[in-house]
Amino acid sequence: MFKKADFRKVVKTIASVSTVLTIASINHAAAGDNEVRFELTDNPGSWFDTGSEVAGSRSIAIASPGVRVKFSGNSNTVHTRSSLIYPKGAAGMPFNTKPRKGGDEVTLTTPGLYVFTCSIHPYMFGAVIVDNPNTTGLDLGSSISLINGITVPTSSDLATRLLRTFFIATNPANWQDYASNKPWHVTYPNVDVRVDIGVVNLPAVMKARYNNDIPLEALKKPKIPAVGEIWVATQFETTSGKEKPGTVSAIDGATWQVTRKVALPSIEMNNPHNMWTDKNQNVIYVTQWFDKKLTVYDRRTGKLIRNVSVGESPAHVMTLTDSDRIHITNNGDTRPDSVMELSPFATNVLRRINIGRGNAHAHWMSHDGKTMVTPNVLTGDSTQYNFHTNQIEAILPVSGPLSHPLATGMMPDASKYYVANLLDSTLAVVNMDTHRVTKHINLLENYNPVSGKISGPVGALPIQTPVSPDGKNMVTANTLTGTITIVDTSTDEMVAMLPCDPGCHGVQYGAKKGGGYYAYVSSKFSNRMIVVDPDPNGDGNPVDAKIVGKIGLFSASTTKMDDTIKGNPGMGGQGILPVPVVYNGWVQNLPTAWSNQLTAAQQDPIK
Repeated sequence: MFKKADFRKVVKTIASVSTVLTIASINHAAAGDNEVRFELTDNPGSWFDTGSEVAGSRSIAIASPGVRVKFSGNSNTVHTRSSLIYPKGAAGMPFNTKPRKGGDEVTLTTPGLYVFTCSIHPYMFGAVIVDNPNTTGLDLGSSISLINGITVPTSSDLATRLLRTFFIATNPANWQDYASNKPWHVTYPNVDVRVDIGVVNLPAVMKARYNNDIPLEALKKPKIPAVGEIWVATQFETTSGKEKPGTVSAIDGATWQVTRKVALPSIEMNNPHNMWTDKNQNVIYVTQWFDKKLTVYDRRTGKLIRNVSVGESPAHVMTLTDSDRIHITNNGDTRPDSVMELSPFATNVLRRINIGRGNAHAHWMSHDGKTMVTPNVLTGDSTQYNFHTNQIEAILPVSGPLSHPLATGMMPDASKYYVANLLDSTLAVVNMDTHRVTKHINLLENYNPVSGKISGPVGALPIQTPVSPDGKNMVTANTLTGTITIVDTSTDEMVAMLPCDPGCHGVQYGAKKGGGYYAYVSSKFSNRMIVVDPDPNGDGNPVDAKIVGKIGLFSASTTKMDDTIKGNPGMGGQGILPVPVVYNGWVQNLPTAWSNQLTAAQQDPIK
């Protein structure tokens, strides 16, 4: 077993003798023992890159008290440098910057674990362990605080879950690979760490709590086919014809095969994040989240149509049901007019829409083309905007100022909408007539953060949370717990929980052949898509929701591609777009060729 001095020696040696020297690693080696440099990149896993690798991660450093941590940028978009985790009472914490590309610096003096993230792209992680050389074991501190104010002992289940998530996220070899047919193994540094209860061996604790070398479930096709196809942003997949990561993968709903991968090497498509389509379902709009572009390509051929500059870190895209105009949230833009409106097919940028806030992420539009709601990430609130009057109807807090509202879902009659608050793990329920939060659904109410005991459905760090087209249920992807929670929208209560993969992220509904809906779920650190039937017996009660399919997102011999897959096959599942779009308001505009494949109830879901 490595002792503390041995581990520090290994870290120093790797930094100094690495044969593949990036600018970051050269500077790191030359900077001395008590300076850490992170280069922020667009590269999967090593978003905060030290230039050196420890236990497969390029994003962790060990230093002494007084270390200067310097951040530089090699990304196509802006980022924040934000404290996610730090020792309780640590001097100078929390540390947070505005979104930008430039450099920043912070000095860490209190021993313990510090984890930094980007508030715009919150799975970007970099960690520094500030270690007191006079103690046994690497110092993680007795308690850690999260940026939202929660404090827990370092031996708690929540603390070790967060640490485990760090090692999974920052090492692609730790991702769940359903193409390999190998058990899932997570590599941790083999070191002793000092926590509130004493000195423990890190991998031993992790294995005891969460197991390791876990056999992965066999892939499985749903017995009932889907209507159309499902597009998934396989954002971390890399290809040989470009430097930047990301493809978009199409699955045939009849055969459940991956039929096409679109990489668009000619434009260096960079981290494709979320998609939508036009009313005829002919083109795909996809945002490049680590760039400034909205890309349009032909759905049937994958050929590029145009690439349009819209602003920093464009995150989500949707259309208005009555005009087919396109709306994109610029997640990295701090200006209040941060939502872009484009003409159909993105032929022209029409205007910037003032929502009173910057940094919006996953917005939603109403069935009648009247209303847009946005989660405003950095201000802890949500905007309701009226397109008929071109005015803001309300900006209201949906949780604490550091709750990080990330995604919205709306009832098909626009009576209420939901906001997923990432950092406090709640879903705010908002009445769209009174503009008031009527309830917070606490996704952690059945979870003890110290012991880890679970007594009912649980979701931590919720992300996408759409409402079913018929308005009867809502499916939420929870990234920390790797769970899918289902809410009955008639009561706004959690009624079910299903297992998901690490980095559970994207959800959208599509039509099931013969009636009903599937909810498709993707995960960042896995290469499969989960197919959920939220109402398998058709009684309108989602308590019996179940997983009916598990589909690999890696290519097959018959998959059509515009580039050769180089790495991370099928990984990075984030945004999902089922075609045809069957949400209320959009489904009524479908061409006959599509609508004829739907049942009468699917054609008019709330009639």
